Amino acid sequence: MLIPQATTEYGTLRTVAMRHAGDHVRDLADPHTDPVFDRQQATSTWNDYRPKTVRAQQDALIHLLRDRGTEVILLEDASGCTAQHYPRDLGFVIDHILVLARLNSAHRRPETDALTRLFTDSPHVVHLPEGTIEGGDVVLHAGTVLVGLSEETSPAGARALQRALIAGGIDREVRTLSFSVPGIVHLDDHFNIVAPGTALIHRTVFPPAELDWIEQHFDLIDVSDAEALAVQANVFAIAPGTVVVAAGSDRITAQLAARGIEALTVDYSEVTRVPGSLRCTTLPLIRD
Repeated sequence: MLIPQATTEYGTLRTVAMRHAGDHVRDLADPHTDPVFDRQQATSTWNDYRPKTVRAQQDALIHLLRDRGTEVILLEDASGCTAQHYPRDLGFVIDHILVLARLNSAHRRPETDALTRLFTDSPHVVHLPEGTIEGGDVVLHAGTVLVGLSEETSPAGARALQRALIAGGIDREVRTLSFSVPGIVHLDDHFNIVAPGTALIHRTVFPPAELDWIEQHFDLIDVSDAEALAVQANVFAIAPGTVVVAAGSDRITAQLAARGIEALTVDYSEVTRVPGSLRCTTLPLIRD
């Protein structure tokens, strides 16, 4: 039985779940989009993508991870789902439990089936009873779980998570992070812990009170508006001193190097045509 384990965002990655992009691509010109999607287009760049190219870029990441000793579990196809290559949102591991997300978008809910089957009858899996919460909004910090209140995650979902942690004997406070602008897809496009005490931050989307708290707890690497639009904050830590970054993130890479953090680069230019990047395409199941 696969037993989930993760206490930080940067522990050495042992097992990760991924899923290749499917052939079904969302029609971005569809006039019948929901209001959430309309708002998200104001804060993110959305373009059509070529699934075959996305899969090739994912394969490069899979090869890198396996070379580094990580077991990569490929989830089976979720037919008809346009964002199936972003399994991060389907769940998240906190200490010794896997919390299955409550997805806000109805068209994405079939994506969770393969993950559920992977952990059939596991006592380590938690289902939340209410609200919405997605893994892109959940970040582990010392004694804390940070939860971004994006368009996809609700206060009710954060409260349900806190109750689930208490019931599971996990001594962590759920601390929500609000945003100063509507249309945020997920927290990890604007804030991302990359190493012990170090995080990337796109300051302009956070209100002063949230920035004050973040500044008190992290050495921050600033991400510009242009870098955030290019989803360059959405990097993926695979060990305490090693982070995978998207090609073209030269300034961020230099900032990481100045802090002694190794940056491994992959081309994710096609993946990011829909707002998501390295962290979105990976769901850590076991970290040291």
